[in-house]
Amino acid sequence: MATRRTNKRITAISWMLKASSVLAWLIKPLFLPFFAYLCLFTCTYLHIMHLSYKLMTLSIVFVFTLLLPQLSIWAVRKIKGWNIVKLAQRESRFLPYILTTLSYSACYYTMQQMHFPRCISGIIMSCLICMVSCALINIRWKISTHVASCGLMVGGLLSLSFIFNFNPVYWLCVFVLLSGMLGTARMIVRQHTIMEIAWGFAIGVICGIAGILFI
Repeated sequence: MATRRTNKRITAISWMLKASSVLAWLIKPLFLPFFAYLCLFTCTYLHIMHLSYKLMTLSIVFVFTLLLPQLSIWAVRKIKGWNIVKLAQRESRFLPYILTTLSYSACYYTMQQMHFPRCISGIIMSCLICMVSCALINIRWKISTHVASCGLMVGGLLSLSFIFNFNPVYWLCVFVLLSGMLGTARMIVRQHTIMEIAWGFAIGVICGIAGILFI
């Protein structure tokens, strides 16, 4: 009887670990800027913009904030011989931060050269501020960039709702719930403590507001 209960507990823990890993993969920080622009083009009056303009914007965001960073991180892993566990360590994060920051900077520069509206390029600026902040903090202390990205979405939604005068409650509930789920998942797989998660979320919210409304 005791053996059966132990096996059930082991199975439950195994499923929790697998579910946590899958959730962390699905809600990668690099995915969120692209999703933010999808929200911008569907939840605000910007949905009336021409389809070709929206597709062009999404293509630029996809290439600079998702494709190039993913390829650069993959190249670093291959060159350095790092696995996922090694890449998650605080001392191994600095180089991926630099490469991703350069890619996001190129995205913002491209948008500026193409004279994108401030409300559109401001999202990339928020991401840049959040990334630089996380990189600097990472020098001394490890925080959750996954949860920081969710906090960035919350801060960005609050800022865009102020600019475009729409009700963000539904999306706020979604991202606050995702933040809690993701934070719990990161603790289950023992990648972060609760304080690292809380600080990551707070930094994300602050950067989301500052990048769009004040910079």
